[in-house]
Amino acid sequence: MAVLVPPPAGGRRPLPGRDPAALPPGELPSVHALLICADLPGLAISAEHGQLTGRGLEGFYQSGRRLLSRCELRVAGRDPVALQGRLLSSDRARFLAVVRTPACVGPDPDIGVERLRHADGTERITLRSSAGRPLRLRVEIALGTDLADLGAVAAGRAGPELPAGVHGSGLRWSVPGAHCQVVADPPPEDALASAGLLRWELELLPGASRTIELLVRTDRVVRPPSKAGAGPLSAATAEGDDPRVRELLRTGLDDLRALLVRDPDHPADVYPAAGVPWRCGLAPAEALWAARMTLPLGTRLAVTTLRTLARTQLMGAGPDRGRIPGPFRDAGRHLPPSCTGVEATLAFPVVLAEARRWGMAEQDLVELLPVAERCLHWLRGAAGDDGILRDRGSAGLRRGETQAHAHRAALLGADLLAGCGREGAEGWREWAGALRRSFRRDFWLDDRAGGRPAAARTADGRFVPHLGAGAAHLLDTGLLGAGQLAPGLLDRVRTEQLARLLGSPALDSGWGLRSLGVKEPGHNPFGHRGGSVRVHETAVAVAGLAAAGYEKEATSLLRGVLDAAESFGHRLPEMYGGEQRTGGSAPVPHPAACRPAAVAAAAGIHLITTLAGIRPDAPAGTVALSPMRCAPLGAVRLAGLRVAGEPFAVRISRLGLGMVEEAAANLQLGV
Repeated sequence: MAVLVPPPAGGRRPLPGRDPAALPPGELPSVHALLICADLPGLAISAEHGQLTGRGLEGFYQSGRRLLSRCELRVAGRDPVALQGRLLSSDRARFLAVVRTPACVGPDPDIGVERLRHADGTERITLRSSAGRPLRLRVEIALGTDLADLGAVAAGRAGPELPAGVHGSGLRWSVPGAHCQVVADPPPEDALASAGLLRWELELLPGASRTIELLVRTDRVVRPPSKAGAGPLSAATAEGDDPRVRELLRTGLDDLRALLVRDPDHPADVYPAAGVPWRCGLAPAEALWAARMTLPLGTRLAVTTLRTLARTQLMGAGPDRGRIPGPFRDAGRHLPPSCTGVEATLAFPVVLAEARRWGMAEQDLVELLPVAERCLHWLRGAAGDDGILRDRGSAGLRRGETQAHAHRAALLGADLLAGCGREGAEGWREWAGALRRSFRRDFWLDDRAGGRPAAARTADGRFVPHLGAGAAHLLDTGLLGAGQLAPGLLDRVRTEQLARLLGSPALDSGWGLRSLGVKEPGHNPFGHRGGSVRVHETAVAVAGLAAAGYEKEATSLLRGVLDAAESFGHRLPEMYGGEQRTGGSAPVPHPAACRPAAVAAAAGIHLITTLAGIRPDAPAGTVALSPMRCAPLGAVRLAGLRVAGEPFAVRISRLGLGMVEEAAANLQLGV
């Protein structure tokens, strides 16, 4: 290999096409048109043409650092003409292009180019000849990097490209505390460090192909959880009259596996990261939502996520004892940011209680039960005499959605305590009853249209009346024993009115549930919680409506999300535009939405399993089915699920009748 040593570097050169100005505060670069391969901690982010040009977020990443930002291919002195770029799976993308060489006669290209890119830092470039005679081609790959953190890249402050050095059969870059090298196979005939260029002279016979493999590496090697054994999620499958159920379940499961992250201090425990590319770390509330929605795929993810969060629980004396910390998140124009730690604290006993019903191992339950008890202890101290939970801080705001979380935690916490022989269950049931009475009295706005639940009440008692998807949480009551659901905060009449509201054109966009009604002041179809469709909340609404018997409204939302998923290649983003669906329209992407996102992937799985209405009670050795009677997607069969630690399969007929096809030997079908 001929090596050209560069002259002394006189400074770093800027990335091609990079705008040196940083983005305004709070603004993120658009990602909706990018192909994102994820297998955390590895990422590969590409435009559809497949060339990594160094612009925007493009590049290979590991553990939040961009290892390679530029990987530009030229064949016979020409840029390949891009034809197609698409994801093959959550962690792999395929790019097709063609090259018409100078010796080509006629308009048809004579070289096909395939690039297979993997999130682990591997790229295979294959050239195939359709020429009628041997070709000798010069192949050049220009490489570059800034070794910048993802946060700096997102803010437009990644810095200039670093000078390269020749290293073995490739190139190497380094800064204090980090380095990267690209190894090529076969080794290049020339490596020009000054230009960051690898060069080959390849001979292609008619009909033959040649492959170049690039490996992007650093010292830190982290084995993705998805590559370690079977993983915490079962290999579930779906099939039915509507083929989209198969793709939505498959893609959701694939994306969730790609988002699994190891707890660095406890490598046996994994949890789902919130989403790619912005939120590759632990988001407590969203991790618990994803674990809860995937309980039909086994309890292992719930156990390891609960364990990870248990280690963060605040201890010692004081009012915060038992709370799980979490960041604040935007709640839209009408409300101040909400504390996700409060939501996670209230979700912890719920996930543990439901995981027990799905068949959690006894030793895991014994380990985690004291943590859930401390969560309930925090709730008891944080709530007022009327049972209403106020926001942390001095504002004294009382959110309707938070009361739903607290009520569910109390009832399922009581069920957990009673089932484990602990004291206090009856007290929590009485507490939940008091909260129901307070909520029905203080959180309902009567009007000529039938009324609505308040989004919140201020410290001085004023209503925050806007209507949004958060109201769907009032229908999510939680699973008790014997296949029964817990009672809800609303009575029968108000539940029916809420179902009408959730199914109205103001909230049902035709693609899913808007986070803020279209008639509400400040509605923005692209607002995070101001009008966009959030898949997670839509799935909560579908499951809650179906359980309450309002299948017409549930079906409309379910079909809307399924249609939207098809438009997104079945990889649901965390949110998308809340524009009204019309004939011939398509869902509009949100430019900054995470995709894949844990709660969106889990929500897709939750939507499919809602069709079957599986309600297990592993401690009692029973499982009940409450399928959607209208069979909105026709016949469906789900296999590879897990109930009581054993494989479980169920079939729903076109008449909405459920039949268990496979289950643990000691599991009886309940009523």
